[in-house]
Amino acid sequence: MEQKVSGSRAWYVIHTYSGYENKVKANLEKKVSSQGLDDVIFEIVVPMHTEVEVKNGKKRVIQRKIFPGYVLIDMIVNNYSWYVVRNTQGVTGFVGSEKNPIPLTAEEAERILNAPEELRETLSNRLKVNDQVRIIAGWFVDYTATVKEIDEERQRLKVLVENTPVDLEFRQVEKI
Repeated sequence: MEQKVSGSRAWYVIHTYSGYENKVKANLEKKVSSQGLDDVIFEIVVPMHTEVEVKNGKKRVIQRKIFPGYVLIDMIVNNYSWYVVRNTQGVTGFVGSEKNPIPLTAEEAERILNAPEELRETLSNRLKVNDQVRIIAGWFVDYTATVKEIDEERQRLKVLVENTPVDLEFRQVEKI
């Protein structure tokens, strides 16, 4: 099959069977290597974030998938590259219409690929007890709250919203 570079390079989202994300990534990487597709498929990513879990008093650092069932792929879509990706074991399809996958915008790709760890680091380093925060997600969105406790390990905060204690994740607040 002749390869023609027809589309422009962008990040796409492919849907996989849940739990098959890493297998799909490995299978696609093998295909890219063995079929010489490195001029149309550039990078394959299973978005992950690091969590510290405490179980039975022991700390464990674990990797969790941010979007279970999805893999990001930086590629140029043409008939051949689309066919190779679509017919990889574990792939159920592209996000978008079946024949015309919809690429992520550069901003969406940047946010997905870089934000989780960046957000976790900057908030944990910047927040202190008694800081004022604005809630940006959840039931109390747009409320102002006061930080009362910071749990670095679980990436959670206890805040007071109008004298009501609320437990939130770091990603649900921004410092004022």
